[in-house]
Order: sequence, then structure tokens, then C-alpha cells
Amino acid sequence: MGIASNLVTYVVGKMHLPSATAANIVTNFSGALFMLGLFGGFVADTFLGRYWTITISAMIETLGAFLLAISTAVPGLQPPPCSGSICIEANGLQVGVMNIALYIIAFGVGGLKSNVSGFGTDQFDDKDKKEKSKMDYFFSRFYFVINFGTLLGVTVEIYIQDYVSRAWGYGICCIVFFVGLMGFLSRTRKYRYRKCMGSPIIQILQVLVASVWKRKLKCPTIDTLYDDSTEAAKIHHTDQLCWLDKAAIVSEKEIGADGFVIRKPWKLCSVTKVEEVKMMVRLMPIWASTIFFWTIHAQLLTFSVVQASTMERSIGNFKIPAGSFNVFFITGILVSSAFYDRVIIPLMKRWKGKHGLTNLKRIAIGIVFSIVAMTVAAIVETKRISVSRSMGGNVTTLPLNFRILIPQFFLVGVGEAFMYSGQLDFFITRAPTGMKSMSTGLFLSTVGLGFFVSSFLVSIVNKVTGTHVGSAWLTSNINYGKLHYFYALLAVLSFINLVFYLLCAIWYTRTTKNIVQIESIVSSSKEEEKHAMQMEGTPTATSADEDC
Repeated sequence: MGIASNLVTYVVGKMHLPSATAANIVTNFSGALFMLGLFGGFVADTFLGRYWTITISAMIETLGAFLLAISTAVPGLQPPPCSGSICIEANGLQVGVMNIALYIIAFGVGGLKSNVSGFGTDQFDDKDKKEKSKMDYFFSRFYFVINFGTLLGVTVEIYIQDYVSRAWGYGICCIVFFVGLMGFLSRTRKYRYRKCMGSPIIQILQVLVASVWKRKLKCPTIDTLYDDSTEAAKIHHTDQLCWLDKAAIVSEKEIGADGFVIRKPWKLCSVTKVEEVKMMVRLMPIWASTIFFWTIHAQLLTFSVVQASTMERSIGNFKIPAGSFNVFFITGILVSSAFYDRVIIPLMKRWKGKHGLTNLKRIAIGIVFSIVAMTVAAIVETKRISVSRSMGGNVTTLPLNFRILIPQFFLVGVGEAFMYSGQLDFFITRAPTGMKSMSTGLFLSTVGLGFFVSSFLVSIVNKVTGTHVGSAWLTSNINYGKLHYFYALLAVLSFINLVFYLLCAIWYTRTTKNIVQIESIVSSSKEEEKHAMQMEGTPTATSADEDC
């Protein structure tokens, strides 16, 4: 955030590129950063494991920040300062070096974001009640600490970049990344580690290919499905998405002369493998219904900063940088995270005996806050544009205090606190054990897609309303546009998205409710069997054996 939140001012002010080009550079960097989380999750689950993926990704991120600092310090990697009104745009080499540094950072952050939270949950045993409760605290505190760092990024970092130098600002980012990496490595011997479970993408493709290969067969019964007895962890069969069950049908050609099953992974998959794919498929409606929240997140931060640049931002002799208005957004996140941790969780424990709200409810609350934020933003912009028009429009600073913008920043921050923690918890806890890094990357891809959808939405609005003053919603000078209409449109689309999300959440809850009931019945029968064996004097497995 210390790099991304103030990058557009560097591209425009120092590299002398057009604002549209600068916006694309920032949007593409931010979108790629989150989309690369999918790749980072794949590498961790398939090859390196979470620990080594985090370590290598942190090194890559540190290298990228170092190169970015160098590119701002070496005179030949920047165009000369403007001479009056004449500014020379950065050449291909200068832009290329900057983009290489940015995408190296994005590559490193992608590997970090998709694995750090999952590696954190690896340190807790979710079968132990005490550790399970600690894991719930971990999610809220994990997000709180991240946003505290973000708060430093949008205040201290931006101040250093604007009032000291970019080289020092990005250099400090590099140092902080390195110190964080050393802190992570210092606990190496005390971490808990999980082995790689194989490629989740290959497994998903195998189930899909096998089910398509046997698509003409009828949906089977449980007795006719292939169950691999060598698998350590088994998942019980469910009735939903029965078309995938065809991948586990044992055909006559797959039975050898000795009567044993001839397993070909691209034609025959076990029930557990199929059920793991079903678990991922069930996540997709929730995944799709949460993308638009991040579209609003991207749009609000962009246009709210532009709004702030037209207002009176002075506190005494200090003038708040427009990019630092994100501090109110981060404040909303920190306040709501602390309130949830210290107030809502204890109340829920006393009232219903539950450890806070479910992840699906937290996501719904986040979407509701986004609707409220857009509504407030539309009202505030209506007030701002009326003042602008009363003064003729062509005014650099309007006689409006910046405090009028605080509510929309704060509300989006509150919404993100619920949305981010809810999504993170949902995608980690509802995914199969061997696909948790991939599912975290899937969650992060909603953020990346939100940035890309925001660019697409702006393009559509510009195409429909045009760019001429009087009819255009989004003009280069927002004093002549109709930004309040755009905010209102986002509020309406977010409400539609809320309805879509609620339908997806209800569907998911109903489909998984039966699964939980089945697992409870199976667990109860196992406990009864174990108790009966103990009564008969039959030795049972010890806890150490079970751990093995």
C-alpha cells in the first residue's frame, strides 16, 4: 500500500505520462498483484509448500522494491524535470524499468498473499477446541495487523515520498520487507508444516475429464463407486452435483483379469477426489457474488481521491495529501476489526454460545456497508457539485471542508473489514486440506477481478454517456461531470449483487447442511464403535497413532 496508494502521482508528476495511462498502470499493477495469488497458491500446494513459497516470495518482493527505489534514484531512469509548461514523457526504457520493478513486486506479493494466512492456520489444530478458538482470534488480529501496516503506508510512507524523496520512500519499503522476512525466518524451527498434497488443478482436471469421458453413463449408487482404500483422509459421498460422481464409476474395462480395479487417473477417480472437487465447485457461486464489492472498493478510492483534491484539506499549516485520505478508510477497518474482536465476539459467546458471526454473515454485512457507502457518496457528491456550479465550475479549491468525505471512506473501510475477514475465513475453512492455498488465491482473485471490472465499467459509462461536458458522467474535470449519478449506479448494482449473494449463500448453506449431518452421523457411529470395543477390552488406537 505504501507503493500502490501514491503511485499515480509519481507516474503523472515525475514520469510525465498522461493521467489515463497512469491510471492503467496502477490498475493493471493492482489487478495483477491479486490475480497472481492463484499462481502462488498453485506453487505452494503442488511443489514448494507454504513455508518455502512465502520465503521465496518475500525475497522477490524485497528485490522488486529495491529495483523500484533504484529506478527513482538514478537520473537516467527518469525524464528531466518540466521546463515551464513543457514536459518530456518518460521513454520506453524508463517506463520499462519501472514496470519490471512493479511486476516483480506483484509476483512476490501474489505468492505471499495466497499463503501467509493459510500457513498461519496450519499452526492451529482445528480438531482441538482450544486451538480452534485461537484460530478465530488469529483471523481478526491477522487482518488488524495488516491494516495497521497499511495505515503506516498511507501516512508515513506517502509523507516521505512527497516531502523527502521517492528513493527514500521506496527504499524504506525494501528495508521493511527484509526485516519482516528475517522475523518470519527466525521462527522456522517452531512452525508446524504440512506436506504438499499434489497439484489441485491437475486433480480438478482429472475429475472433470473422467466425468465427461463417462457422461453417457447413468448417475450411480454409492455401492458402485470406486473408493481408494490407500487414501489417508476420506470424505463421505454427497448427493449434490451427481454428474461429477460419474468420474468414480468403475466400468467393465477398468476391472482386470485378477478382479482388481485398474486405476487410470484421467478415467477413474476415487470418491474422495470427486468430493474434494465438489467442495471447490460449491465455492464458485460465493466467489462470483463477491467480486463486485471490490469493484466498488476500487472505484470509490479512485474518485474519492479526485474529490478530495478539489476540497479544502488544510489542518492549521499542514495540508493533507489527497492520497493520504485512505487513512480514513484504514481507520474504518481498524475500528470495526477491534469492535468485532472486543465487543461482537464476547456478546455472541454470552448470547448464543457462538464464537462470533459466521463467515457468510460477515460477507453479507460487508456488501450492505458498500451499498450505504455508495449512497452516502452520491449525496456528498451532489452537495459538492452544487457548490462547484454555483462558483462557475472552473475552481481549483472549493470552499468545502474535507471532513464531508470522511463518512464514505470510513463506511467502505468498515465494509471491507467484514468482507475481507469473512471471505478469507470462508475460502480457507471450506476448502479441502490440500487446496487451501489455491482457495486463498481464488479469494484474492475476486479483488483482482474487481479492479479489472471497475476499468470495464468506467469504459462502458464513458461509451454510453460520452465525454462532452453536460452529458458525460465521468469527465477529466469532475466539476463538470455527473459523478453522483455514477455513485448511485454503483449503489443500485451493489444492491442487485446483494440479492444475488443471498441466494448463493442460501443455496450453499442448504447443500452443506446435509453434508454436516452425514458427517455427524458417521462420527457418532465411530464413537459408539470405539466405545463398544473399549467395553469388550479390544485395544484401540492411541492419540499418537491417530496423529501418525
